[in-house]
Amino acid sequence: MTQAVGARPTHAEGMTAAAIARAIALLLPVALLGGALGSQYFGGLQPCEMCMWQRWPHAAAIVLALLAFTAPAGSPRSRTLVLLAAFAIAVSGAIGVYHAGVEAKVFEGFTQCTALAKGGTNAELLQQIMHAPLVRCDEVQFRFLGISMAGWNAILSLGGAALILLLTLRRGRKS
Repeated sequence: MTQAVGARPTHAEGMTAAAIARAIALLLPVALLGGALGSQYFGGLQPCEMCMWQRWPHAAAIVLALLAFTAPAGSPRSRTLVLLAAFAIAVSGAIGVYHAGVEAKVFEGFTQCTALAKGGTNAELLQQIMHAPLVRCDEVQFRFLGISMAGWNAILSLGGAALILLLTLRRGRKS
């Protein structure tokens, strides 16, 4: 017990701020990307083009956060990778803000079809058209507590990125 009294104070269950930031940088995009994929494959919601755009930064954040676990949480390498993951998460959140704005008719969305690949023969394009689900970026498929999935991604991603940044910058302060 005397060792515990003299030890440097840490956060929840012995984790430092850097370790908590690193865990959030991994768990948040895993949860958000998992939720998006789950709603698609188990919930039957088809993503629009802007929904897909929001997924890529989360995938990048997962890779960066996993790489951050290859070094001690407080090391410069880990901290840099965590900050890059936070940036990727924030990018997804920014896309979510724009997408939610398109859904709310604040911003103009696409004026052309984005669901089809460019190029190919006429027969290939016709095949794509006939089998592609028609999903518009300006129509909300699902709301929870009155907020669309793009809105939730914006809130959680930007809030999580800010929290990761704050925890990561606590380095010089005593916890």
